[in-house]
Amino acid sequence: MVEGRAPMAGPRRPKGSDTSWPRVILHVDMDAFFASVEVLDDPRLSGRPVVVGGTGPRGVVAACTYEARVFGVRSAMPMAEARRRCPGAVVLPGRHARYAEVSAALHACFHRATPLVEGIGLDEAFLDVTGARRNGADGRELAESLRARVADELGLRCSVGVGRSKLVSKLASVKAKPTVVDGHVQPGPGVVVVAPEEEAGFLRPLPVRALWGVGPATERRLERLGVQTVADVADLPAGVLERVVGPTTGRLLAALAAGDDPRPVVPDRPAKSVGHEETFARDVVDTEVLHRRLVRLVDAATRSLRRTGRSARTVTVKVRYGDFTQVTRARTLPEPADTPQQLGAVAAALLDEVAGTGQGVRLLGVSLSALAAADRARQLRLAFDVAAAGEGDGAGAAAPGARSALAAPEAWSAVAAAVDDIRTRFGDGSVVPATLTGPDGGGARHRGEAQWGPSGGSAGRSGGRDG
Repeated sequence: MVEGRAPMAGPRRPKGSDTSWPRVILHVDMDAFFASVEVLDDPRLSGRPVVVGGTGPRGVVAACTYEARVFGVRSAMPMAEARRRCPGAVVLPGRHARYAEVSAALHACFHRATPLVEGIGLDEAFLDVTGARRNGADGRELAESLRARVADELGLRCSVGVGRSKLVSKLASVKAKPTVVDGHVQPGPGVVVVAPEEEAGFLRPLPVRALWGVGPATERRLERLGVQTVADVADLPAGVLERVVGPTTGRLLAALAAGDDPRPVVPDRPAKSVGHEETFARDVVDTEVLHRRLVRLVDAATRSLRRTGRSARTVTVKVRYGDFTQVTRARTLPEPADTPQQLGAVAAALLDEVAGTGQGVRLLGVSLSALAAADRARQLRLAFDVAAAGEGDGAGAAAPGARSALAAPEAWSAVAAAVDDIRTRFGDGSVVPATLTGPDGGGARHRGEAQWGPSGGSAGRSGGRDG
């Protein structure tokens, strides 16, 4: 692995230079992005332990500065635990709109380096810079130049991994980051390059969970075989690996352990689903309150669908009870839809299947999938077709409560378009479903609102994740 080497001047390149690589891929990952944006906007926070996330008792940490990591704070940790470990932390609720604004400027920097950019969330991306080397620069020089541009234009730091595959570049960017050693923050190299001939030495010592496709269940199966590192995976006979984790996963892991990852960088990859979920500050038993909160989630999810010009056929409702057990229900419509009336009726029927058990609900979520272009031609439906759509379960069957909404899709689409126009002009809260105007309604849900858990103490306050 090559670290810290200065770029070579002149047309000659050292052995292993990426001028002969089949591909050169960068993985760019911002350092403590959300927390760094907060420090950028308020320099008084510089050098202090800053933690961003849900500030309520059920909140989780979204990001934290390295000064907070010295105390053992990390992302996805319950905020209560973060406060316990670091009593002096500056805890901030997070500002999704601001992070999205900075992210847009960040991705503009990426696109000036290459048009082949695959965004992974707000703060990281893969860049295929193979064609960007025409001016003679190699992967390291392009990575260093990109880091400098991000620092100059945005005032933020990023770490960059360089390799011939997405797997290697992703793992290399982790090695490029700052670390906490013996209670002190150690700056990272910023850029780590892994040449093709160095891949085996780089990959083999890594833990098996470093490979894509290895989740907790797969890791446990492999551990029962004594497999702990990538080297152990690479050295396993193919038949043994496939018997333990299945043929498809076994072949994938064997290839990745050998450094074989041909996946391309895919620009503008469309999302496969759109969803919202809410974690309640207190468990909710009242089904009427749950239905009002579901209306709010569906309203936000369908608004996102229409904003991106898409519609959905499959509706999934997720409920997590107070004891953390979780159930999901899904149903697929005969035709795609994009209005809260059509998709919301299906979601409400699904919620009825799992609510009303007397158990308190900790989290409620809705997801819309099987996406299609909104302008896709729709087949006109006769009255008996609409009635039949409400019978049965599974693919092609709608919930009974969806019959009236499915009966007039064009009318509901016109209503949704009018509401969208008003909201565009006067704000998301200017028009809301009537059920959201009460004390338990919550009003219109905003993108990124309470994304990492509830901030207040009432059951009506929302939190969760945008899909």
